[in-house]
Order: sequence, then structure tokens, then C-alpha cells
Amino acid sequence: MIAPVLKWVGGKRQLLDAIIALKPTRFRSYYEPFVGGGAVFFHLQPKKAIINDANAELINVYKVIRDSPKALIDDLMSHKNEVDYFYRIRGLDRLPNYPDLSDIKRASRLIYLNKTCYNGLYRVNSAGEFNTPFGRYKNPNFINEPTIKAVSRYLNTPTIQILNIDYEQALAEATRDDFVYLDPPYHPVSQTANFTGYVRGGWGEEDQVRLRNVCDDLNERGVKFLLSNSATAFIGGLYANYHIHTVKATRAVNSNAAKRGEIDEYLIRNYD
Repeated sequence: MIAPVLKWVGGKRQLLDAIIALKPTRFRSYYEPFVGGGAVFFHLQPKKAIINDANAELINVYKVIRDSPKALIDDLMSHKNEVDYFYRIRGLDRLPNYPDLSDIKRASRLIYLNKTCYNGLYRVNSAGEFNTPFGRYKNPNFINEPTIKAVSRYLNTPTIQILNIDYEQALAEATRDDFVYLDPPYHPVSQTANFTGYVRGGWGEEDQVRLRNVCDDLNERGVKFLLSNSATAFIGGLYANYHIHTVKATRAVNSNAAKRGEIDEYLIRNYD
């Protein structure tokens, strides 16, 4: 029953087979500094891991699931799959007292919005406010009690750490025999394809260069890494010194349905 609780943009469920086929056969500690929905993490279920994300609301969900699963489930049961109610809950982060909302209420709100908003698309505007519209689904499953309880038990493993810090800092203690899986915001395949709305500020080419430099540092320290990114000439050039494997992925986020479909992505690693 251990599985992702949230649907997340760029989630890796569809690429799990390719990722698992390329992971090291053995490793000591597992690091995932851009954990997102955690598809790879929850599939591998490593005994020793450090997961991290820049999205504080997302990390709050994982910590609440770990520490207060029953209270979270109870609060989720209070939500309604109604359009007016949805927009009232969505609008809470526009209010000045939103920071006073309890961790449990914030986690419950995010799970509810994630399961009832259009396409399960977590997106914020430049002010950091959730802005995805209502999805109009008949029976969204925002009270997934068995999965929440199973994930809670797993996250209570003493050797699993949950962080909300800069990704480079989260990787500072990775050493030889550790394995790092990196799933950063993707480099856009076109000027109109850029989507970094799940964290304020977004990512540009300078961020991709910084990440490559961090990967170079991991490589020099003997840390094995596997990185996902879009199959663009820019990314291919950045990682020309590493093993680049091309895989097919399905593009699900596009306002034009005709532009959804299979695209190439890169899986990049520093080991054989």
C-alpha cells in the first residue's frame, strides 16, 4: 500500500521501469533532493534515505503524514467535492491569516486541492498562491486512508530524513556508495512549454548549469547519481561527459490536447 499520496507534475510513475533498470545494483543511503510526488522513492522504499524538496507545502504534507496520520484523515473527511467549497479552500492562501493555519489543516488542504483540481496540477502564481481551477471529477479519492497509513508507517523509519532546504545542502553529506536520484524542474523543450509553477521563482538555464556543477561535485566525490531531464540540446551539452540514455515519456500537461503525447527524455548517470 506504500505509494505516492499526491499526483505531481513530472511524476515518474510511467518511467519507473526505465529508472529501476538503470539504478545501481546496491547502495548505502538514498538521496532524492527534488522528491515531488515520490514515485521512485516509494517504489524503492530504501531503508536509509534523505528526501528533500523546495516546496514547503509539499514537505509539510509528508511530515504530517509521518507524525499525525489519524488527524490528517479526520480533517480530509470534512472536505466536499463542490465547486464553491473548492474555491473557498483554494483561496485560503490569499488571506493574511493563512500562515496561522495548522500544519494538519495545510496538509489536508493541499491533498484535497490536488485530488479535486484540474488534472491534479499543483501550480502557484508569482505570489505563491494556488491557482489551478476546479476539476469537476465525480468521485475524487482525497481520503486515501490505507495509503496514508502505510506511508506514515514507512516514513517513521528512524533512518529516513525529510528536509525542506536547498538541494545542494541536502546532498552535502552524500558519500561514496550512496545513490542520488535527481528529478529537477525540466529544461523547457520550447519557449511555450516552460512549466515551473509548483515553486515560486521557477528555474532557468543558470539553475540547470548550477545543478550540473553539483553533479560534477557528486561525481568527484564518488557518489552515484541518476538524473532525469528533457531531451534538449542544452541539457545534452551540459552532461556530454556522462552516460545519456533516451526514454519515451508521455506529455500530459498541455492546454492543447493535440500536443500531448510521447516525447523524448534523458536519463543521465555517472556510472556503468
